[in-house]
Order: sequence, then C-alpha cells, then structure tokens
Amino acid sequence: MFFGARVNRGKMSEVSQWYSEKHILITGATGFMGKILIEKLLRSCQNIQKIYLLIRHKRGKSPKQRVEDLINIPIFEKLRASSNAEELFKKLQPICGDITSEGLGISPEDLRRLQENVDVVFHMAANVRFDQPLKQAMTFNTGGTLRLLEIVETFQELKAFVHVGTSYCHCDETVLEEKLYPAPHNPRKILDLVSWMDDDLVALLTPHLLKNSPNTYAYTKCLTEDLVKEFSKKIPIAIARPSIVIAAVKEPIPGWVDNLNGPTGILVGAGKGVIRTMHCNASLDADIVPVDIVINRLIVIAKELGQRKDLERPLVYNLTNDAQNPITWGRALDLGRKHFYNNPFSIFLWYPGGSIKSNYFLHMLAVFFFHLIPAYFVDGMLTLIGKKPFLIRTQKRIQGGLQVLQYYTTKPWRFISENIKDITDNLSKEDKEIFNTDMRDLDWDAYLLAYVLGARRYCVNDDPATIPKARKLLQRMYALHVVAHVGFILLICWICYINLEWLVSGVHSLLSLLS
Repeated sequence: MFFGARVNRGKMSEVSQWYSEKHILITGATGFMGKILIEKLLRSCQNIQKIYLLIRHKRGKSPKQRVEDLINIPIFEKLRASSNAEELFKKLQPICGDITSEGLGISPEDLRRLQENVDVVFHMAANVRFDQPLKQAMTFNTGGTLRLLEIVETFQELKAFVHVGTSYCHCDETVLEEKLYPAPHNPRKILDLVSWMDDDLVALLTPHLLKNSPNTYAYTKCLTEDLVKEFSKKIPIAIARPSIVIAAVKEPIPGWVDNLNGPTGILVGAGKGVIRTMHCNASLDADIVPVDIVINRLIVIAKELGQRKDLERPLVYNLTNDAQNPITWGRALDLGRKHFYNNPFSIFLWYPGGSIKSNYFLHMLAVFFFHLIPAYFVDGMLTLIGKKPFLIRTQKRIQGGLQVLQYYTTKPWRFISENIKDITDNLSKEDKEIFNTDMRDLDWDAYLLAYVLGARRYCVNDDPATIPKARKLLQRMYALHVVAHVGFILLICWICYINLEWLVSGVHSLLSLLS
C-alpha cells in the first residue's frame, strides 16, 4: 500500500451518502481524467441515480458505442467482475452532443431530461493540446464552457457546478493563491473576435494576445475562469485547478495512464532511447499529481459546494502537490531512471541515456549531436535501402513537445492549496480511506515505480512477462552503446592523428600571430 492502514468500512461514507440518488452530468467523460471519475463514482457511490455523459459521434461510432468501448478498458475490470455490474453500468446514460455546437447539439428530449434531473455537473471537457491554434482553442475551451453554462443555468435541481481548469492559468503569477485573478482580455470580446476573423489574421494576432501566457491552452483557460465567474451569482460554482496530472497512485489500477501527454511522453521517449537531453532545472519542485488523487478531490469539492448556501462567488481550489511532501524534477527523474533500467521496454531504438541540463546552450548542443545528427543518419540509411524514413519527423514532434514542457520545468511556482487541505482534514475516517485526497504520506519511490510499469503496460502495450527478456536486450544494447562510444572516440583520435602536421602548423601560426 502507498498510504496508511485500512479502516473499518462498516460506517456509511458521508460523501457516498451525499451522492445517493444524485444525477450527475460529466463533460470530457472519455478523456484521461473523465474515465477515472466515472469508474470512481460507480465503484464508491453506487447509490447514484444516473451519470449522464456528454459524448459526440467520433470515427463512425455513436455515443452509445463509445460508452460500450469505454467500460471495456482495463480500469473497469473490477466493476465488470462485480455481481451488480449490469446494474451499475445501466446508470451511464450517453447524451449525444458536442461542446463546440450551439446548444451543445443536444436534442430537446435530452435537454429536458437534464434540466429536470441534474444535481451535479463536472465540466472536464477541454482541448489540452498546447500548440492548438487560438481560434480552435477559444472555440472549444472558452466557447464550449459558455455554451454549457448557458444550458446549466436552466437546470432546476442544480447543487454544484465544478469547472476543471489548470493551476498554470496565470503563469505571470509566481505565487498562485486560491482566488480569482483579472483576465488579460474580456473573454466574450475575444470569442467574438475569433468568430469573424480569418485563421491567418488570428494567427498573426496570437503572440500579441498571449503575452505572458506560454501557449493557447493556458491563455484560454485563463479567459474561461473570468467567464465562469459571471455565472457565479446564478449557479453554485467551484473552480478546480489541477497542476500536472499523471498516472494513478492506487485506484483503480496503480500506475494506470493512457496517454503520452507531458511527463509520460518524456518517460516513453527517453525509455525508447530517442530523447537524450532536456532543458530542466533539477532543483525546482515538480508539481505532479496522481490522477486518482485529483478525482477524489473533485468529488469531495462537489459535495462541499453542494452543502454551501447563498454563494455569490466561486469557490477556488488549487489541486497541486503538497508543500510538506515535495519532489524536485531532479529526484523524480533519478527515481524514474532507476525504475526504468530495472523494467525496460521490449523495443527501443538505442540504449536509454542522456541527462537534463539547466543551461539552454548546452541543451541545444546536445539536441544537435544526440537528436538531430542520429535522426538524419538513420533516415539516410533507411532511404538508401528503400525503407520509409521516420526519425527526423519523430524528432521534430519530440522537440515541439519538449519545448512546451520545458517552460514548466525551468520556472519556479508556488501554489497555495489551503482550501483542499481544509476539506481533507474535515473528512471522516471512512471518507479519508475511500476518497483519499492527501499527498502528505505519498511514497514517491513506490509511486514512480508504479508509474513506469503503468506506462510500460498501458501506453507501450508491453506485457509484464516480457521484462526479463527486455533486461537482457538492454544489457546487449549497453554493450553496443559502449562500443559505439569507444569507436567514436577512436575515430576522432585517428582524424587528429592523420592531420597532426596540419594541426601543429596551425597552432604555430596562431602563436606567431599572437606574439
């Protein structure tokens, strides 16, 4: 176990009891966090009446088919094996709709059902691509939230609207408190601007609009908070700001992660031997948070919000790492490297190695020698033998991803998170066990081992049974790596030797000029 001892589950959970007979609406249900939220609500709040999932048609699949696919992924295995699985899964009700469509594209019948029944809304839908053009990011993140709020304010039974943002929405604030900050621009005016302006002109204006925001995701999330604030006198609202959300620590599966966003992409790229350098300040705190901790916090926040009366402003929660149990980027990477060498991938391009660099010039020098030159060499050899080149294209995508993440690994931030601590401290003993929200006792070493194993199994699809064979392959690749290094050094020495006379002559000429 990663956390403290079990407690007696005989007493009814206050959180679970509050969710009894509730109707929940979730946007972003098929995303990384959305899947965990659905699984947790079904497993720990089994008396919930209904969970509505706003889902659009995608790749020829209807919302109903997508929900059927969803409940067949590994994290729902325990629920599928339970005696009341059919009853629980019947609580999931797909609502055909699209966050980017007017009125969310919901049918009149579905809209009426939501208006008459929904008690709690978790708004998690977002375009999390940091390099998304501003027009698309505004349409989805800010415009989508506005369209949802305009519908939610007509819900007759609403008790809580939880908006999921990001703790990096105000990157110019090195200390982010649990309060609302002024937006750099009026969100409605920017929405109007991108609605009539052509894509090229929006792209031209983007750098001037973003200013202190590192990317369109952070900028649109910042504007969206200001928009959400407008509705706080009409509906009960909480704004939850997670930091960098990564693999589950405990539930439903330790280490579960299903995407290559952020640190997970770096982990896989480094493990494959493709990423060998990264611009990062090893001494800075890494504000990484397990996804199941974040989801538990969202669940208890909704309950807290639902029990408040006469709120006229949003409750704000920074869902970040605990200052009493921090981990630096340097330590996180060292632990990750240790566990990866013990549990390597089955297939990798080269022996995993490299290091982080706080000096940008040294980092770019390493990019040139260890990323770009090998990529051009490999693709050149593939072209000569008639195979399709791929590594240059891969490296360009990697550099784009690194550029985004490196903004967050080279700057210090401090997030105040007293509000979620207050909720945690006031939870009953039973709820602290069932809905763990506390990171103060997190064992980082054990957690990062689970993270590595989870990325290996669920992102790379490597069966755990292949680990012994992968370790042998890693040893052989290390030997090849050493031979290649020795060969490179010998080549440099040989080039210097055959050009020794020219080098000596050049040194003498330089000395004579200096004298």
